[in-house]
Amino acid sequence: MSKRGRGGTAGNKFRMSLGLPVAATVNCADNTGAKNLYIISVKGIKGRLNRLPSACVGDMVMATVKKGKPDLRKKVMPAVIVRQRKPWRRKDGVYMYFEGSGLIWILMFDMLIVFALDGDNAGVIVNPKGEMKGSAITGPIGKECADLWPRIASAANAIV
Repeated sequence: MSKRGRGGTAGNKFRMSLGLPVAATVNCADNTGAKNLYIISVKGIKGRLNRLPSACVGDMVMATVKKGKPDLRKKVMPAVIVRQRKPWRRKDGVYMYFEGSGLIWILMFDMLIVFALDGDNAGVIVNPKGEMKGSAITGPIGKECADLWPRIASAANAIV
């Protein structure tokens, strides 16, 4: 029996370094009124004894709003991770991560390339099909997320 697909996504996802375990708090990068998202579970992760399920860029998670508008709080809602601080390796050999000081570091063939953009652990609130609840995203998003979630990619102002 084959695995069930992701709702509203296109393409497959490559293996990445998982940087956001369950109970991590990430910034909300959209304009819904939420400030912080608390990760409760990761969609598609079955788990292993004593190992926390973790998410990376492009993963759908179930989250709650810890800071933000009162009508968004105390509800479980799906969200998609768009940025993470933990470095991951892309297929072309580039190590990529979003740094908290507003820089993106890319280590490629013993060269360090620095972009001055926003960077942190961040996610956006979506519906179960992958359509955004908000209408805009602050800061860049990872290419891995843009490939999987076309509705999120269309709202992003920068794809790195």
